[in-house]
Amino acid sequence: MRIRIVDAFAHRPFTGNPAGVLVLDSPGFPGDAWLQNVAAEVNLSETAFAHPLPPGSEADFALRWFTPAAEVDMCGHATLATAHVLHGDGRTEGTVRFAARCGILTATAGDDGTVTLDFPTSPLAPVAAPDGLAEALGATPLSVHDTGEHIGDLLVELADERAVRGLRPDTAALAALSDRGVIATAPAGDPAGGHDYVSRCFFPRLGIDEDPVTGSAHTALAPFWSARLGRPVLTGLQASARSGLVRTELRGERTLLSGGAVTVIDGELLTSP
Repeated sequence: MRIRIVDAFAHRPFTGNPAGVLVLDSPGFPGDAWLQNVAAEVNLSETAFAHPLPPGSEADFALRWFTPAAEVDMCGHATLATAHVLHGDGRTEGTVRFAARCGILTATAGDDGTVTLDFPTSPLAPVAAPDGLAEALGATPLSVHDTGEHIGDLLVELADERAVRGLRPDTAALAALSDRGVIATAPAGDPAGGHDYVSRCFFPRLGIDEDPVTGSAHTALAPFWSARLGRPVLTGLQASARSGLVRTELRGERTLLSGGAVTVIDGELLTSP
């Protein structure tokens, strides 16, 4: 069984966010335990599993995502990685439709290798900062928002880019404060730096202390910063050690996320369901 490792939201190897991708030829998914074991073995923030759907279905492929510890409802970078693999294998042209737990998602490959995802916009609801958030994060929030059921994160606004880059959070303490994780964000420090805002994402409850580049988080970051900056099209920099840029375009209830992808490993999984 062929397995690929793809760096997503990246234009060169060893940047962006790596994802495992397995495209199955079966008409359905293997058992959940096997999928979770493979994801734990791959040990990246997400491993994506896809299988083709019959002609006439509402989508072309079914898609699921697993962290090393759990299945998730929505994942941007592993969807981008899967679309990159399918396009590179010649199994799709232009736009591919995925049926996922969060609904129908589309991914469109451009001539330059960029993939654009069409995802549901995450609803934002202002909430009070949970007790202990500032201490766990190591910074004082300016505002806190809940991001809705599909991603279930706390979006935490900080004072500036320097504060986001300087975070050294207590991830064990953060794990108790949200359904999935914490997104820390602030406006770009340099207007000429090529990005409009910065973020970092922490998901210790899912076995991911810090995610390198989180597509799903940008479905919340896009409406948050578009409202503040007054523009629907923005570029976000996720300021992890690997770093990556996500172009966002807010379209009401949908958000477009664009980025590149590079396949870095093409191998064989020597175990079957």
